Amino acid sequence: MSYAREQFDRWYHDPALDAATRLELEQMANQPDLIEDSFYTDLQFGTAGLRGILGAGSNRMNAYTVARAAAGFARYISLQGENACSSGLVVSYDSRHRSAEFALQTALIACRMGIRVYLSDQLRPVPMLSFAIRHYKAAGGIMITASHNPAAYNGFKAYGADGGQLPPDAAGEVSRLMQSITLPGRLEWPSADQAREEGLLIDIGEDLDLAYQTMLLGLRISPDAITRNADMKIVYTPLHGSGSRPVPAILAAAGFKAVLTVPEQAEPHPDFPTVASPNPEEREALSMAIRLAETESADLVIATDPDADRTGLAVRTRDGHYQVLTGNQIGLLLLEYILQAKRRDKSLLPGSFAVTTIVSTRLTRRIAAEYQIDLYEVLTGFKYIAELIQHLDEDGSGHFLFGFEESFGFLAGTEVRDKDAVVTCLLIAEMAAVARDQGQTLHDRLETLYQTYGYAAEKTISLTLDGKSGVERIQQGMSMLRSRKQEHPVGLPVTAVLDYHNGERLDLMTGQSSALTLPPSDVLLYELNDQDWFCVRPSGTEPKIKIYTGVCRETSEEAQRDLDAIGTRVQQMIEAALSS
Repeated sequence: MSYAREQFDRWYHDPALDAATRLELEQMANQPDLIEDSFYTDLQFGTAGLRGILGAGSNRMNAYTVARAAAGFARYISLQGENACSSGLVVSYDSRHRSAEFALQTALIACRMGIRVYLSDQLRPVPMLSFAIRHYKAAGGIMITASHNPAAYNGFKAYGADGGQLPPDAAGEVSRLMQSITLPGRLEWPSADQAREEGLLIDIGEDLDLAYQTMLLGLRISPDAITRNADMKIVYTPLHGSGSRPVPAILAAAGFKAVLTVPEQAEPHPDFPTVASPNPEEREALSMAIRLAETESADLVIATDPDADRTGLAVRTRDGHYQVLTGNQIGLLLLEYILQAKRRDKSLLPGSFAVTTIVSTRLTRRIAAEYQIDLYEVLTGFKYIAELIQHLDEDGSGHFLFGFEESFGFLAGTEVRDKDAVVTCLLIAEMAAVARDQGQTLHDRLETLYQTYGYAAEKTISLTLDGKSGVERIQQGMSMLRSRKQEHPVGLPVTAVLDYHNGERLDLMTGQSSALTLPPSDVLLYELNDQDWFCVRPSGTEPKIKIYTGVCRETSEEAQRDLDAIGTRVQQMIEAALSS
């Protein structure tokens, strides 16, 4: 009998199992492949917490796996002492199936362990959860969300006292504490009424909305430009997610009077019925908003994902079409907009810095050099950007200006320590208003940026390999690539390989190795020259292996041509490794 089948039987015969889960197990009893995928392992608690498909099983998101994570995280907080317990946790959730249920369950499990919990009285996005941790001076927080994953998923994101996602060491400690909690386990916690009577469960609402909005309004750079362009038409879609209230609210409070929310996508809905995937990285997710923009001749189309930490953007071109921008393009536009404004008003202070990731566009290096600011490149994961804000700005003499990931995550300001689509929407709209004052569109500004710094082009390819066999193929593929680091890939002029798992940079020209300073991570980055590169890494939240490529040339045509050529060769190389 396989391990998965043994676990299935153990769950099924557990007398404490609830009736609905038992019925689900009965329905999968004759589906060996489903049993294998649902039970072959425990859903792992990593640096992004838990994320998985909803359903019965130890490798699924359900009341038992959530309870295990909640209890493990609550133990982690309680071990920090009485002050941490009284400082408490903040819990919020998005629009996904069972999100509100999991959020309440998580809160009450923490209350049972004597930890005060601030529970959102309705769905609120990731950036508001991060802000609330700092606002209430809490010891941590939990967000029930699966970000931009399809509707079948949900997740459990854990945050520390700084408002950032747990770093690897803390996540490892939570994972260790979870090991003693047996699945499925008996689910016990106090009622919400009892927890409120004991003063352990506190509902948060409009007071948090007001504080967050006040903070965001303080981040405006050019409020006069908004006043002059209050009639600028902006089409916004929350893609049925938690941005539905805070984004229109902040745009209105800032002074924009012509914000049109896509009516079919305005209300939260766990099935995301109007899109195949609620991912603002994909043009299809913006198609309904673009149609409305074409009808209204809007200047901008802005989209946020279900937990409102990622932002998509389409800008109108001179011929009336709408170009969907990449995450790198949005990040470059915002970075230079902020730097231009800071230099103009002489607030570009010594020690000012920006942060991006090792898989984001290299054009940030040229912009940072032009404005003479420090630029840091970190591993993928916004927690690493949050750590730099903590160490260099809050605890040091630096001044954080802006951070972004190519995967459509952006942040300005220091009172949120995760991707913030709400402030991003505000700054994009303000940037467009400033461009309009100058007789430009954001498309014009992007072209000017490329003419100034060079035409960069980047592409991300995701290869999905589902189930246990997919995970094994990804692991084997990465091992194969790592074992062949000293071989020059055919047709690719690789000069160096950066192996972040082993912490070394191998110079293929000299054969010499040098140490890398970033934390260990299952990432291989190949340098072709200063601006050309490609990278491969397994996704930390989905059954995918991700391939990143980037080039920079004198013209957009040259950049796209060479990017396509490199991307084709790299994909062939990765697919061969996965098949070996």
